[in-house]
Amino acid sequence: MLILLIDELLSFFPLLNAFAYISTRTVAATFTSGLIVFLFSPPIIRYFKKHQKNGQPIRADGPKRHIIEKSGTPTMGGVIILLGVIVSSLLWADLSNKYIWVVGFVALFFGLIGLYDDYLKVFNSSSNGLASFYKILLQTIISIIAVFFLTTYIADFHPVLFVPFLKDFSINLGIFFVIFSTLVIVGSSNSVNLTDGLDGLAIMPVMIAIGSFGLIAYLTGNILFSEYLNIQYMPGSGELAIICGAVIGAGIGFLWYNAPPAMIFMGDTGSLSLGSIIGIIAVITKHEFVLLIIGGLFVLEATSVIVQVISFRLTGKRIFKMAPLHHHFEQKGWSEPTIVIRFWIISLILALIGLLTLKLR
Repeated sequence: MLILLIDELLSFFPLLNAFAYISTRTVAATFTSGLIVFLFSPPIIRYFKKHQKNGQPIRADGPKRHIIEKSGTPTMGGVIILLGVIVSSLLWADLSNKYIWVVGFVALFFGLIGLYDDYLKVFNSSSNGLASFYKILLQTIISIIAVFFLTTYIADFHPVLFVPFLKDFSINLGIFFVIFSTLVIVGSSNSVNLTDGLDGLAIMPVMIAIGSFGLIAYLTGNILFSEYLNIQYMPGSGELAIICGAVIGAGIGFLWYNAPPAMIFMGDTGSLSLGSIIGIIAVITKHEFVLLIIGGLFVLEATSVIVQVISFRLTGKRIFKMAPLHHHFEQKGWSEPTIVIRFWIISLILALIGLLTLKLR
């Protein structure tokens, strides 16, 4: 939006030409979203505290310390994050870019699903919100619409799958690309949701992953860098770095209030929308398999739940003391800050490994 204003003022203020570059606008978007979240969080937190009598319901079968320490903490903090991301992106992104609208569509509607889920939990005073079947169904419908738009209305986007480490190798999935991409987006969203269980645990790995994909989007959108790295050139995808910057800024602002002891939780409103952003950008940049590495922490958390459920149903025994994985380590006696920081470190290492695949082709 501001690009139009800058174009009008360019003849009077030549220095504004710096904002023609994606890198400059990414920094501006990061700062803007961070400032919005930092300034608006206190009044929104006060509002949620007033209207959420008991805060986010805590699982009765969870660690007892959680029930004591975290009861009464308000949720739906994802509203603040989405506010910062959406406003900042609208201000600094090129709104003629269709990728911006696709990512915005996915993030907003996944956020609304999460918001409704959080609403049911809070006002029914239950840790059970929207039924999983309906939640997955709605996520699937939104993902299919987004991927269908990508493959139908964006000429440079093709239903092709690229594999890391293999140079000039691709698979045309045809109609199956919609199914595959939907699994990526829905899987990414729910994996982040499962990771969001301790103060500050999910938001930092999200920022690390989205920062990595911001770099990937920038590189795939630049013909010189993409040719040098032997990765697929995706015209226009570089603009997504601005949304990634906005997510990082919003994450930093939110972490100020989500750091232990958290003043607010992001809830499903935040985790579902942030996970969907990572997933859809991985699809757009053709780095779905790299997401498995960069988002490896989310994969581990989701896998621990799947393995736990399958093991219990088949044998009646649990492999982990509690799932998701971070609760397993809590039950083993690890302190919350220890788990959070070690998981942050793991997330950073995995992101670096994932970025290395850009050159190993």
